[in-house]
Amino acid sequence: MSASTEKGLKETVWQKIKTEILDDCRKKDEWKILLLDQFTTSLLTSCCKMTDLLQEGITVVEDIYKIRQPVPELKAIYFISPSEKSVDFLVNDFKPKQCKYKASYVYFSDTCPESLFTKLKSCAPKKIKKCKEVNISFFPRESQVFLLNLPDAFHLLYSPDKESVDKESAMQTIADQIVTLCATLDENPGVRYKREPLDNAEDLANLVEEKLVQYYKTDERNQFKEKSQSQLLILDRGFDPISTVLHELTFQAMIYDLLLVENDVYKYRADTSLGTKDKEGRLDESDELWVKIRHKHIADVLDEIPKLVKEISSSKKEAEGKLSISNLSNLMKKMPHFRKQISKQTLHLSLAEDCMEIFKGNLEKLCKVEQDLALGTDAEGQKK
Repeated sequence: MSASTEKGLKETVWQKIKTEILDDCRKKDEWKILLLDQFTTSLLTSCCKMTDLLQEGITVVEDIYKIRQPVPELKAIYFISPSEKSVDFLVNDFKPKQCKYKASYVYFSDTCPESLFTKLKSCAPKKIKKCKEVNISFFPRESQVFLLNLPDAFHLLYSPDKESVDKESAMQTIADQIVTLCATLDENPGVRYKREPLDNAEDLANLVEEKLVQYYKTDERNQFKEKSQSQLLILDRGFDPISTVLHELTFQAMIYDLLLVENDVYKYRADTSLGTKDKEGRLDESDELWVKIRHKHIADVLDEIPKLVKEISSSKKEAEGKLSISNLSNLMKKMPHFRKQISKQTLHLSLAEDCMEIFKGNLEKLCKVEQDLALGTDAEGQKK
């Protein structure tokens, strides 16, 4: 893949937004208002913070669907999805003699239909300074993980009750989103797919290939871009049906499966110098320890956290021998001068403890049965 992937998908998306939107309409010492719809709010939240936007000259971020007070002295940046609802709200903001803002810069997250462009003509003349398509219609979940946010896709693609037109529409949407991912990474990959048991993977692969050809013909910057060395592999769910009936025992999977985590925030109780307190921990990529251990098996995590505590312990004697999860809290109380450094370890210690408490109940027995069924044999190699 290109060098852009080395810094992570979230950072790559944020840099594209900065370059193609914020830098595109930037003027020295000029503050602007940023208008978002539901889709672009989720997109921006996934890759930047409000402090990042403040540094780029954004004074206020508002929801385009909500009632807003006019600010005629400021210009507005509209970063919205190419939907009829979002365009209608934009047009309503710039009715002749009723303009909410001094001017607007309009950026669509994906290809905008001609009918919606026609609607924009009903805005007050000369109020729209720029109108562009940015082509980012996926969500960067982690540095190397993205989501398309299509919860109904499985039903639309596999249900015998759905009309073929629904399936085709879902395929078209997925293909468009994948192409914007490739465009963001500046890649024109070879597209490969797994044949059978159904033809979904082949159909999607063909659509993606067609849309890649179309995109690189119309995109001025990459009009003659050749195929890159990267490969896009599309698999059908039938490629690995067994994993859908197995409990995943990696750290991140267990946390989201067993514990109550809302918007990537985990609430827990921790011992402090003032006694036990309720705390919150955010599970995101600003936490280097979380990035390091989230995809490891829970058994490896239980070994990793005590090792990390030993590394920062000022007293070798206190950390001698093998530390169990149950006595790590006592060790931490003895190291008040390291309390700030070990706050992350405390969070993940609590996560691991809570996961294992649930796991040691009936779940451990269930997981053993699941693995025996998946492998066809038990731990001793006897067929089941």
